[in-house]
Amino acid sequence: MKRHEAKLYRAQMVEGAKNLSDTDALQVPMLYPRWRPGEEYTTGDRLYYDGKLWRALTDHVSQVSWSPGVSPSLFAEVLIPTPEIIPDWVQPESTNPYMTGDKVRHNNKVWISTADNNVWEPGVYGWDEVTE
Repeated sequence: MKRHEAKLYRAQMVEGAKNLSDTDALQVPMLYPRWRPGEEYTTGDRLYYDGKLWRALTDHVSQVSWSPGVSPSLFAEVLIPTPEIIPDWVQPESTNPYMTGDKVRHNNKVWISTADNNVWEPGVYGWDEVTE
């Protein structure tokens, strides 16, 4: 394969990645651009930063001090878990809640969300303990 063909192929893969679900996107994070200052982001764009997949919440041009993780008004971490892995619970924002059926580990227990847009801590509201 020639270099220009490889670049075209890569561009097609990146374009196709925009249509993946969050769960599928987490399986191929290398298809998403790395966050960089000075880049123009559009609402809904997914990007990779600090080992995590993030979603842009608003149109903006990034700045050094506006990186994902420190700018909750600009980016939300994609928290949809990998189906084979039950992750530790992370306090979500209103922009990246857990959905019905999402499973997490919290306080040495496994919990399943019983509500969409769930931002509550497991054991408080919107979660059932999984007993298997």
